[in-house]
Amino acid sequence: MASLNVGGLGEYLREQRRNAQLSLRQLADAAGVSNPYLSQIERGLRKPSAEVLQQVAKALRISAETLYVRAGILDAERDRDEVETRAVILADPTLTERQKQVLLQIYESFRKENGFGGTEDGEVDAAVPEPGAEDSTSKGGRPAERPGREAGGDDSGPRRTAG
Repeated sequence: MASLNVGGLGEYLREQRRNAQLSLRQLADAAGVSNPYLSQIERGLRKPSAEVLQQVAKALRISAETLYVRAGILDAERDRDEVETRAVILADPTLTERQKQVLLQIYESFRKENGFGGTEDGEVDAAVPEPGAEDSTSKGGRPAERPGREAGGDDSGPRRTAG
């Protein structure tokens, strides 16, 4: 892991906050951190944790990955194009949050299909499940029954219905 680039991060955060037309106090409230703490981060006096950076990114509606790169938590050469593409998608004010997440999932699937892998943790956003991705096991740990099939039934072919 690279050493934290706190000064550059602070300048970047201040620029993003001003672009979002938020006061320091408004951003601190939205991110759930104290006003003095956020001020210290912006002035390069404090090293925020990845969790705090994630909260600030969410409040600013920018990519947490971008902040991680700026802070030196992620390697800047770790595929800058991917980080920038994600940042642009997340910053688009014309898309809903759900549309942004779906678009990021599609983007990620194309990258994987083309052999470029995914993010380090393999997830776009843990808080938003993939469309149609329900748990495939029931509470007892057994595979869930498929709709229209009875437990222990014959799966040998299509069922005929009386017509």
